[in-house]
Amino acid sequence: MTAAFPPEDVAAKTRALYDLGKTAMFACAFDPRFHYCLYVPPAAGEGAKLDLLVAVHGSSRTSFLEFRDGFAAFGRWNNIAILCPVFPIGVLGNGARHGYKYMAEGDIRYDHVLLAMVEEVARKYRQDWHQFAMFGFSGGGHFAHRFAILHPDRLWAASIGSPGSVTLLDPGRDWWVGIRDLADRFGITFDAAALSRVPVQMIVGEADLETWEITHREGSPHWMPGANDAGLTRPDRLRALRDSFETAGVSVHFELVPGLAHDRLKVLDRVQDFLAGALDGRRTVGGA
Repeated sequence: MTAAFPPEDVAAKTRALYDLGKTAMFACAFDPRFHYCLYVPPAAGEGAKLDLLVAVHGSSRTSFLEFRDGFAAFGRWNNIAILCPVFPIGVLGNGARHGYKYMAEGDIRYDHVLLAMVEEVARKYRQDWHQFAMFGFSGGGHFAHRFAILHPDRLWAASIGSPGSVTLLDPGRDWWVGIRDLADRFGITFDAAALSRVPVQMIVGEADLETWEITHREGSPHWMPGANDAGLTRPDRLRALRDSFETAGVSVHFELVPGLAHDRLKVLDRVQDFLAGALDGRRTVGGA
């Protein structure tokens, strides 16, 4: 005979299995075309207050699990939940690979999808995640710095890893090369003062020099005049982004990692060091 568990035991076992630690994959209620998984520290089951890190995958869409697992120990010992969104290739049925990197694709606003995910998990775990940290590498680095430009007030830290293309804070050029038309395109006015309050890390490998995937060619989906003006390589382009942010009053912790090519896992220790410093400052100011 199968043993019967009281309903409260079943609920506790289910929560422990699917909602704590390395969680199951969930569809986003706001738009079920998109999914997410998390690492949630065990302390959440005891009602602890947690901070949140959003870790955004690159073009292959496989790194979301590497990031969830790679940040798990950091999250456990610092009481930080890790949210890893999944933005699939070809969500509009057209095979397009890069839409999420530029924040808008057809009727989709990827920043709104991400914010809806954050709101959803905040309710579920009874947390105040109005502000969170964000890390992204490669395609995720695209997303992270553009999200920071659009929503600096939502971030307590941003780590931008090796994006292939960058949006400079140039009021003389349209999105995505510049920010002249933010109000028309996104209904947002750029807030330099808010961005200046966000601790920002920019990190790229010294040997991350392949250009075949990041050179925009006329006729390609995201081609526009000035698409390659920030530089030829990822280090060049990230330096241009750093200079643009610093001109706007943002203090940037820039790291050019010696000997490193395009390897997302080999930057995680440096990213965690940066986030630990930002978290210490956040909790000291907040009195936590």
